[in-house]
Formats: sequence, C-alpha cells, structure tokens
Amino acid sequence: MTAKEKLRQTVEELSEAEAQDALGFIVRRQGKRDALAELLERAPLDDEPTTPEEDEGAREAKKEIVRGDVLSADEIRRELA
Repeated sequence: MTAKEKLRQTVEELSEAEAQDALGFIVRRQGKRDALAELLERAPLDDEPTTPEEDEGAREAKKEIVRGDVLSADEIRRELA
C-alpha cells in the first residue's frame, strides 16, 4: 500500500472533528489560510438552548449515520453537477 493510500484510509477513519484538526494542520503547514476555516475558528460557540424539535432532528441524524444512510461529499457534488 502506498503512502497516499494509507493516508486516504486513515482519513476515512477520522471523526469529523479529527479531520477538521488534521486539515487545519495541513493548511497551516502549506502557509495558506482558508477564509472559511478562519471564520469558523473565530466564531463564538453557540450556547443557546435547543428546542425539542432540534433535539429530535439531531437524534434522527445520528441514527441515520449509524445505519450508514449518508452521502459522502463526493456523492453530493456528483448529484449537484
């Protein structure tokens, strides 16, 4: 297995938060800053209470993830193209 293949496999196993951290590291190493990433890093935490409807939506989304009923970013891009 090549280094790139190992990297791809490792990335697929990361949580979203871990992937975000890794991407931030890579971007900083390249000396480039992503405007959206900078904006999100500076955004205040959302500390407002959620509604019961929002809580239910989050529970349903988590169930969909467990079932594997999700689309990858590449699949979404292909659908929108």
